[in-house]
Amino acid sequence: MLSFLLVRLHTDESVLKSVADYGDVSLIFSYFVLFNVILAYGMETAFFRFFNKEDDKSKVVGTSTISLIITSLIFFVIALVFQDNIANVIDIKVEYINLVICILLLDALVIIPFAWLRAKAKPMKYALIKILNVVINLGLNLFLLLWLKDLASESSILDSIYIPNFEINYIFIANLVASGITLLLMLPFYFKIKYTFNTILWKQMMRYAFPILIAGVAFSINETFDRILLDKLLPADIAKTEIGMYAACYKLALFMTLFATAFRLGIEPFFFSHAITENPQKNYARILEYFVIFGSVILLTVVVFADVLKVIFIGDEAYWNAMWIVPIILLANFCLGIYHNLSVWYKITDRTKFGAYISVFGALLTLLLNFWLIPIISYKGSAIATLSAYSVMMLLSYYFGNKYYPIPYNLKKIGTYFIISTGLSMLLFYQFRGNYTVGISMLIVFLGIIYFSERNELKQLLKK
Repeated sequence: MLSFLLVRLHTDESVLKSVADYGDVSLIFSYFVLFNVILAYGMETAFFRFFNKEDDKSKVVGTSTISLIITSLIFFVIALVFQDNIANVIDIKVEYINLVICILLLDALVIIPFAWLRAKAKPMKYALIKILNVVINLGLNLFLLLWLKDLASESSILDSIYIPNFEINYIFIANLVASGITLLLMLPFYFKIKYTFNTILWKQMMRYAFPILIAGVAFSINETFDRILLDKLLPADIAKTEIGMYAACYKLALFMTLFATAFRLGIEPFFFSHAITENPQKNYARILEYFVIFGSVILLTVVVFADVLKVIFIGDEAYWNAMWIVPIILLANFCLGIYHNLSVWYKITDRTKFGAYISVFGALLTLLLNFWLIPIISYKGSAIATLSAYSVMMLLSYYFGNKYYPIPYNLKKIGTYFIISTGLSMLLFYQFRGNYTVGISMLIVFLGIIYFSERNELKQLLKK
């Protein structure tokens, strides 16, 4: 939520001078997502699997840590050597590329330390460091983009720091400092582990991780490649502006993304640790029910108050033209969250190749629909492509999971909540948008349905 405030800051016309400038920033962050996945290459998920599987856990920690250190440093050197070529290929200034390369390196070096905290069930430390990262990033953005210019006129030291028309650089400098401090805080991990590299274990982990990498690359295509394609497929004079509007309104889906991400971070270690217990499928089924219930409420709530949220979080009216996509992207991220919950079957049965197959199919569908729809309806086509891909991935994961690792999901209950929340969201946004009497009434009715259907379960949950 703190990082979401950056949208309000970056879309303020006094910070970034145009929607196209925000389009530039969004485009760079799209490449961030792709390269973060490549630099992690599935090792985080492999770490969880083998940490719970192997008796000698220090061997897993040492092997995965050494592997990521070596690959990250190799990437760093290669990227610096070929930075000019990279800048030409992806049409981004070299000065931005340098900052991006450093941030990617720092973020890669904390992958295993953070995974270790999750595996050791230390959520408070994990959360505090993550929150501090965001607070530093947000604070530096505010200082560099809002206050530095005014303070520079009063201080010769600050005047030497301030550079006019340097806003995009400042955004990534803030990110770089936050990532650097995060790594410093995680350094004790590097001093307490045993640096033992087991080649046999590493090969096993890589065989497990490679399909995760493929799935991750496919996911990054589904999640962010639409900005890159908008840049390539739309006329040059409007492309960055369209990307800026699309990316800003896309951020309103953060409420669903935040919930789904937090849920996945907490549940993923649970999936692995409970895989060897008696009848874990029953718990997996209950977990998905809770996810769909809370996700349905978030979907409907954000849709009802979408026009209030846009005023709060998107500063400039020039971005509001893309509000049409909000229910579509919210629903897409809801489907993605369900997919992540369903994906437990291939992770704990070591059939990660199915995750790769499903994600690659979703990525191909995303690319196909974007190539087809962007020239016709611009960013609306990208939103439809995202929803289509995640919906299909969700259905495919359920189909194959039911075949290889049956879990007794209550499809009647899950389907009812999903269909009602989706139907009401589309009706309220596209037919009754801005009519808060109807919207709030429907939200209250939906909450009432959940309460009367789940009151016994909720009471038990609260007691626990």
